[in-house]
Amino acid sequence: MKLIDWNMQWGCGVDGRVDLGRIVKEARALCDFDVLCLQEVTRGFDEKPADGGLKESPSADQFAELATLLPEMSVLDAIGSDLPSLTASRHRRQFGNAIVTRLLVRQVLRHSLPWPADPAKPSMLRVALEAVLEADVGPVRVISTHLEFYSERQRVAQVMRLRELHQEACDHARSPARGEKPDSPFADTARPVSAILCGDFNSAFEDTAYCRMLDPIADAPAFVDAWSCAHAGEPRAATVGLYDHEQWPDGPFACDFIFVTQDLTARIASCDVDPHSRSSDHRPMWLELR
Repeated sequence: MKLIDWNMQWGCGVDGRVDLGRIVKEARALCDFDVLCLQEVTRGFDEKPADGGLKESPSADQFAELATLLPEMSVLDAIGSDLPSLTASRHRRQFGNAIVTRLLVRQVLRHSLPWPADPAKPSMLRVALEAVLEADVGPVRVISTHLEFYSERQRVAQVMRLRELHQEACDHARSPARGEKPDSPFADTARPVSAILCGDFNSAFEDTAYCRMLDPIADAPAFVDAWSCAHAGEPRAATVGLYDHEQWPDGPFACDFIFVTQDLTARIASCDVDPHSRSSDHRPMWLELR
């Protein structure tokens, strides 16, 4: 199973050009991925920046654009920030995450993450998109998320909720409820314990939110950092701040991570960061499980 994780910044590269096709092309060049987890995917933000849009104006619906670019795959979406248009007769402005996969999708869950009041900090609503996939390594939960940038209080609360959701999933794995009948929405609640949780955590390597993700979890396998497993003792590979010095004036560091449950660590064949990409302010990561 091969997975890529990438905060693609709506396809806006260091050169200031928005090009979702370039994102897909680079992802394909990294590996023949089974799963592509993306953050900062937009819908309705094609307004010009002076009217409240994002810089260089992405297409009207990037989830639909991904489906066109990757017709052999399923595109799953989850919206964190869902806001009205700033102009008349426009679609809502939506900002969230995607999971694109060729694997069979058993379940899709969309988790709104905590948003405790922190009036001194700008913030937006955040979400975790989860898909239960049938992979060669067995059934696995894949979660794509993007945590708060400005507020550490909100960021840590969001990590704690992700840990609670993992506990809940493991409870369903141990004690599933049978489905009501084949055509009912009351389906079988069984879910796998094995999970891959990835995304932009907006927490530097070994900062508070990162460390909380690695703490033991009662009655559930803890998460481990897949990159650290694959590169024991090596300096951490940066994922931001290498080429975009305007947004990241403090220089390179890592804030994008792929965490896996402990039962998957023996299956890690590789986990790396693309050292060259300039198609977003973040660099993509990839994971291979065998």
